[in-house]
Amino acid sequence: MGEIVLVRHGATTWSATGRHTSVTDLDLTEHGVAQAKALGPLLAGREFAAVWSSPRKRALTTAGLAGLDVTAVIPDLAEWAYGEYEGRTSEEIVAADPDWTLWTDGGKGPGGESPEEVAARLDRALAEAEPLLERGDVAFVAHGHSLRVAAARWLGRPARDGRELTIDTASIGALGYEHGGHAITLWNLTAAAASPKDERARINGADGTDAANGAGPLGRP
Repeated sequence: MGEIVLVRHGATTWSATGRHTSVTDLDLTEHGVAQAKALGPLLAGREFAAVWSSPRKRALTTAGLAGLDVTAVIPDLAEWAYGEYEGRTSEEIVAADPDWTLWTDGGKGPGGESPEEVAARLDRALAEAEPLLERGDVAFVAHGHSLRVAAARWLGRPARDGRELTIDTASIGALGYEHGGHAITLWNLTAAAASPKDERARINGADGTDAANGAGPLGRP
């Protein structure tokens, strides 16, 4: 039985500065390109029945650089829509709205998605992918928050529980099975973590984590 392999895109200028990035269609930085290429060896041993990508070019580019041939572009894999908070950092948002958290309040204003809306579309993607696992792995090439919600929903937990799962740019995770039930079988593996120590500085470069879409403290993205 295959696994759903979660691939988060490489770094962008906004991810490097902690700005919330959903519908804004950014390219990878030079560092993000290097990160994406470094994912190739981590994925090379897998047999993919399907490779699905978010429509955003940062995801599509990451897939190509990692050696994955995208078989379908899936709108349901797009990043959580932040609405009025698009492009803002957590610090800016909390200064204006101290009690806000994405995980319970959702995106702000017109265009913002609720946790339930994001969960519903990730549920669809998971349900469509699971039957394909009899033929091999299925890759989801997507984003920090959408992939964290996917992992939570695979476990039957609400979208808000994705806050408990940190995820770096250009990392992979896997959703599979343990004793017949759904399980997370791999999480937040980066090429730097898998490489010898003397290779990590080259791959990491500047900080490649995404303070907004990846591993926000206090459940704030």
